[in-house]
Amino acid sequence: MQAERLSDIKKELKALGTPEIIEICLKLAKYKKENKELLSYLLFHSSNSGSYISSVKTFLQENFQQLSSSPYQRAKELRKILRLLNKHIKFIGSAEAEVDLLLWYSASFVAFSGVRSSQKTLITMLTRLMIRISKQIQKLHEDLQFDYKQEYDNLLASVSSKIRGINVHDLKL
Repeated sequence: MQAERLSDIKKELKALGTPEIIEICLKLAKYKKENKELLSYLLFHSSNSGSYISSVKTFLQENFQQLSSSPYQRAKELRKILRLLNKHIKFIGSAEAEVDLLLWYSASFVAFSGVRSSQKTLITMLTRLMIRISKQIQKLHEDLQFDYKQEYDNLLASVSSKIRGINVHDLKL
């Protein structure tokens, strides 16, 4: 069975009354946890995305502080934190918030991960993340680009001083 097009769903939702739409939203929220989290964001936090971003940072900061000492476990935990962060970025849907959260994640990654040059998976993960950040910065308004470029350059300086396996010259904007 194939799902209907989004435009058809939109037309049908416009034709329904408020009680029916509420029932549909509640069924969606009960069906999947991510739907419930998205609905919670849209209803309660979308009007103030700044406080939501800071609450996401606080929530994920606890995960950084509890990283395992085993390199394999640490890599798995860092991927899990990034997966959670990507989910919240998707909820917010703002390029500025994405750059802000990814810069914060990268700085926390460098501070808490203890990456060595022999840990290729973590170095690759950080390199891909830095490339993603640089691409997102280029999509922003010029004023924001300037501010985030300074943060990005500070992050690159921190990365080059703490991790030896990354070619920082390729990551410059």
